[in-house]
Amino acid sequence: MPYLKKIRIVWGVLLWIGLSFPIFAASPGIQIKTAELRQINEIYCLDARLAITLTPVLEDAIAKGVSLYFITDFDFVHPRWYWWNEDFAHVSRVTRLSYNALLRQYLVSGVNIRARSFDTLDQALTQLGEIDALPIIARDRLVIHEPYQATLSMRLDTSELPKPLQINAIATGRWELDSTPLVWMMTP
Repeated sequence: MPYLKKIRIVWGVLLWIGLSFPIFAASPGIQIKTAELRQINEIYCLDARLAITLTPVLEDAIAKGVSLYFITDFDFVHPRWYWWNEDFAHVSRVTRLSYNALLRQYLVSGVNIRARSFDTLDQALTQLGEIDALPIIARDRLVIHEPYQATLSMRLDTSELPKPLQINAIATGRWELDSTPLVWMMTP
């Protein structure tokens, strides 16, 4: 029966270790969850969902009033085996995330985006990661039954940070936040 006592001790130690460590949240970064091109009338539009998790440094900066600018890039090309790819469309969208300490609200705004305010950072990040019906290319510019390659990515634009923070961003690398580009094929 001494082995039962050893097993209880081992299980007790494992349980203590398991409960001692905090449950880890999602790692900081940008993950593209879904992306698709869909036809609305005579235009192909982009719908995408991205999960954005800020680093503690970025969360601290936003709480202190530093605005963060995110660039979403979408490229649409026709791949060719005999030459370079033929570029059909490049759409770049800049979105701003800011915090108003007086109102205690987060604001998501940008060009051709309706500005919205949120009570929590999580709500603002969810809105920041939603792309709905972003016009990409007219249907009549595409050849039917030809394959096209779509690429979507998002990154934090460190060039829009205040100058002292830009130097810190270059020196430390703790301000880098970007997604792995999502590439998929589409045939109209």
